Amino acid sequence: MRQKLTRVIGGVAMLALVAGGTACSSGGDNTASSGDKCGNKIAFFGALTGSSAALGINENNGVKLAVDKHNKENPDCTVELVPLDSQGSPDQAPGLAQKAIDDPKILGIVGPAYSGESEAAGPLFNEAGLVTITPSATRPSLSEQGWKTFFRAVGNDFSQGPAAGNYIKNVLKADRVYVIDDQSAYGAGLADEVKKVLGASVVGSDKVQGEGKQTEFSAVVTKVKAANVKAVFYGGYYQEAGLIRKQLTAGGVTAPMVAGDGVNDAAYITSAGAAAAEGTILTCPCQPATEARGTFAQEYKALNGTDPGTYSDTAYDAANILLAGIKDGKTTRESLLEFVKGYSGEGVAATYKFVEGGELDPAQVKVWAFKVQGGKVVPDQEIPKS
Repeated sequence: MRQKLTRVIGGVAMLALVAGGTACSSGGDNTASSGDKCGNKIAFFGALTGSSAALGINENNGVKLAVDKHNKENPDCTVELVPLDSQGSPDQAPGLAQKAIDDPKILGIVGPAYSGESEAAGPLFNEAGLVTITPSATRPSLSEQGWKTFFRAVGNDFSQGPAAGNYIKNVLKADRVYVIDDQSAYGAGLADEVKKVLGASVVGSDKVQGEGKQTEFSAVVTKVKAANVKAVFYGGYYQEAGLIRKQLTAGGVTAPMVAGDGVNDAAYITSAGAAAAEGTILTCPCQPATEARGTFAQEYKALNGTDPGTYSDTAYDAANILLAGIKDGKTTRESLLEFVKGYSGEGVAATYKFVEGGELDPAQVKVWAFKVQGGKVVPDQEIPKS
């Protein structure tokens, strides 16, 4: 029999649909007793080292906070966090996924963080019945694979791409735009959605290599400069975006760069240099970290020694969904998957309810534009959906 259960997690009321049972008690082997640590685990799957590590570290720190708070509140039935460092590489994802699958105590995954690694690991997680909640992988096709274990805690590029295109068209009023992407599942997909909105305003496009494989972009700079553009859109991650912006500026291109959430990190400013990065617009299907409710931001900084970054809050929320299920005794992979499938609750970043394909309910998705200003990434405005 299903019942509604309201609880407070991280100072925020969480509402879940659960099927009876006491905390950590309905999973057979993982029965709680006095002093028992239960042995349950969740994992974070994403880049913790390498050229895309900044976003992964943001997310892992959010998961760390959720697990830390859970364990302090449940000392007799703690949960262990397992970090799985993918370096953002689709090539490493299958082996890493198998490592998680082979550990029977890992009940759920926060991640994979990136779209390419999600494509590579998703079939394995689905076959194993191991639930995954990605806080940041936004390629729309991920929810179209028929995977029963895939859930997404953010809006996909069908929301972010059009929003970025509309910002270029309606706010920047740029009628000559050059579009560049890094050929990744995420970057190319996002660029395609932007092109659909801009249509004939796209006067040129190019592809570069991501994952730290390319650092010299003079050929692209020459083409962009010759096109006399009013804006440049980049689909990809912050390291290459920063280098392209730096080289565009050095080449005399002053048109603003617009990029997606893969670039929405202070590491972009480091890569580009503060002067070149100034004025860049970065979109994200997320709200500003300062808008996160409750005491999340303060608690995050107290634990991690730094302020929350892009997707720190969605990763925290994703972890809390898994932890709420474990606390309610869903300590088998099958039962935790069913818990997530029926979940409805309020987190620090959004209200969570999953619809077809594991997507976040579109009614809960917001897309924000951020601007690099004074050497920092600051909120600019929420972008209308149409």
